[in-house]
Amino acid sequence: MKYKITLNDRVYEVEVEEGKAMLLSEYEAVAPVAAAPAAAVAAPAAEAAPAAAAAPAVTGAGEPVTAPMPGTIVKVNVTAGQAVKAGDVLCVLEAMKMENDITAPKAGTVTQVVAAKGASVSTGDALVVIG
Repeated sequence: MKYKITLNDRVYEVEVEEGKAMLLSEYEAVAPVAAAPAAAVAAPAAEAAPAAAAAPAVTGAGEPVTAPMPGTIVKVNVTAGQAVKAGDVLCVLEAMKMENDITAPKAGTVTQVVAAKGASVSTGDALVVIG
C-alpha cells in the first residue's frame, strides 16, 4: 500500500509491504492560495475567534502549571487553597482521544484554578497556579 504523509510541511510518499516500509519520494508541501471571495468570507470568522478564545486571567500568586498540548479539560481534581504534593494529579486533559494527567511540578498550595471542566485549552495556557 502507498501512503502520503505530511510532517512539518514536508510530504513523504511511503510504500508499505508486509514487514517493511520504503520511502518513494519526498517534497515540500505548499498550501493552496485562497480565492478572494473565500478570504472575504473568512474575515468575519477571524474577528469572532478572539472573543471566543479569551482565557481566564491568572490572578493567583505562584507558579502556573500550563497545558503541554491543546485539548479539553475533562476533570479538575483540585480547588483553591488545597495543599498538593509534587506528582499529584491536578487535572485531566483530553487530547487526540487520550486522557493525560497534568501533575503538580512541586509541592505547595493551589492559589488559583484557572481551567474548568469542559474548557478547551491551547498549548501554554495556565491551568492551575501553585504557590
